[in-house]
Amino acid sequence: QVQLVESGGGLVQTGGSLRLSCATSGSRFSIDRMGWYRQAPGKQRGLVAVIFNGGSTNYADSVKGRFTISKDNANNTVYLQMNNLKPEDTAVYYCNAVELYPPPIKNYWGQGTQVTVSS
Repeated sequence: QVQLVESGGGLVQTGGSLRLSCATSGSRFSIDRMGWYRQAPGKQRGLVAVIFNGGSTNYADSVKGRFTISKDNANNTVYLQMNNLKPEDTAVYYCNAVELYPPPIKNYWGQGTQVTVSS
């Protein structure tokens, strides 16, 4: 089992910055990748950014150049640095971990943290 706890959300003005943190605990040895997803009211949850075990990353087109995902293996924490925030970034942000082994593949989710960007 893997537990995820997000923090760092809040209210910020357009153009501002926030850093989200996702602290992991439990059995982390078989985690293949971790990511951040977001869900705005009335919309489906979608991928924001993902970081793989080897360090490679992928981003949604809408956040490229503004958001950066990183991880601190020593502290078992994944971060999402969000710069130049826009009102359309307003959503609940969820941390995700994917565990490949043992099968079946398992998805773990945090409780979510609200990010609100005012215009």
